[in-house]
Amino acid sequence: MTTLTEEIFLAGGCLWGVQEFVRHLPGVISTEAGRANGASDTTQGEYDGYTECVRTLFDPEVVSIAQLMEYFFEIIDPYSLNKQGPDEGEKYRTGVYSRAQSHLSTANRFIEQRKDADRIVVEVLPLTNYLRSDDEHQDRLTLYPDEDCHIAPELLHKYKKNPK
Repeated sequence: MTTLTEEIFLAGGCLWGVQEFVRHLPGVISTEAGRANGASDTTQGEYDGYTECVRTLFDPEVVSIAQLMEYFFEIIDPYSLNKQGPDEGEKYRTGVYSRAQSHLSTANRFIEQRKDADRIVVEVLPLTNYLRSDDEHQDRLTLYPDEDCHIAPELLHKYKKNPK
């Protein structure tokens, strides 16, 4: 039996916490810290318009895009433009990015069906560029659990199997 794999890119402020939260969700196969929709092909140099994101590989037979959106909205302030927790700036904007138009349509529909849709500032855009973040950003809160994170600890590991 083979596992279906799809990918989506979730930006919810500092990527350390987003990656730690998303990695434990049902149906998520793997995560990678990265940068979405910048103009550069390197992580070195001036800010180029990217947003910090988490590349999320998932099994669509276990978790749907709508379910991933529900989970995602647990950890973001969807009304906050370019700011999540103490992290401020364009690179901390919230967004959902994908190469699959069906993912974007589902994400847009999820937002449109909410009663607060007119207040939500989460970007939903095609992925035009993706860069893997440098090694020191990968799995940061798994490797260094005492690092600061804008997501409350009880929420950060809400879906973790066998929390310590």
